[in-house]
Amino acid sequence: MGHRRAGDRGGNHLRCRLLGRRYARQTSGLRDPRAIVVDEVAAQWLTLLPAPLDPISYAAAFLLFRIFDIWKPWPAGWADRRVHGGLGIMLDDLLAAIYAAICLSILVAVGGGFGVRS
Repeated sequence: MGHRRAGDRGGNHLRCRLLGRRYARQTSGLRDPRAIVVDEVAAQWLTLLPAPLDPISYAAAFLLFRIFDIWKPWPAGWADRRVHGGLGIMLDDLLAAIYAAICLSILVAVGGGFGVRS
């Protein structure tokens, strides 16, 4: 057996997650099952990418993601309404996370970070 590249494992992992979301949606009868939160976790990680390592920045990242996840500006709102299945469940949160990460990056650049200084 040949060695698999890291990208192959990542692609397989994503396919498994999307299939799991589809199965949960089909068996529960819900469009976005609340018991499955992998979309929220992945989106929060994406939002945290530009965050400095301090609690205030993490809290700001969380709040920004929640604001954009609830508001769902275009194209996140479009994905929420039009893209179905596991991909749609993941996509709207990831698009909201991109908005939140951009806003967090701007806040960190303008404000010099939120860090708790000693």
